Amino acid sequence: MNHRTEEAKKAAKPLTPKINELIERSKSIILATLDAEETPNSSYAPFVYIDKTFYILVSFMAKHTRNLADGRKTSVMLIEDESATKQIYARERLTFEASASQIERDSEIWNHVIPLLKQAHGKVIEVIAEMKDFILIGLNPMKGSYVNGFGSAYFVNEDLEVLEHRNDQNHQAK
Repeated sequence: MNHRTEEAKKAAKPLTPKINELIERSKSIILATLDAEETPNSSYAPFVYIDKTFYILVSFMAKHTRNLADGRKTSVMLIEDESATKQIYARERLTFEASASQIERDSEIWNHVIPLLKQAHGKVIEVIAEMKDFILIGLNPMKGSYVNGFGSAYFVNEDLEVLEHRNDQNHQAK
């Protein structure tokens, strides 16, 4: 590949629809949270994505829920299924920092989101939505990155739109 071709490929940004396709293919998100002592905790939660917000219905029995409810730092990742990837080192993924906000039970947003969670994840939502320890949390992206292969990593903004190539240097051999 000549230098111009490499530069053109590096400058080309993936279309935001590719990010939207990853979101549509995903049923759950991976969460990384910090507790009061800044001990990391990782978990996952099924979600629905509505108007640029990821909504999760999670139990206060889970450590990550308490961390989210306390407004601690949060990182979210969506990643291509291992069985669908051609190269394990180059799985398509979207990672972003997020602000978390608890949605009041029976609020307008709650009443809008819960049926959509049920539609996406089944009747179990009816049961857990009635349990008092389950709360609805909205995760709003702040900034992050999108990777769709080797040398194809990009910064994204709060709208999950591609901003620029993430690395101004190619991978270097020893």
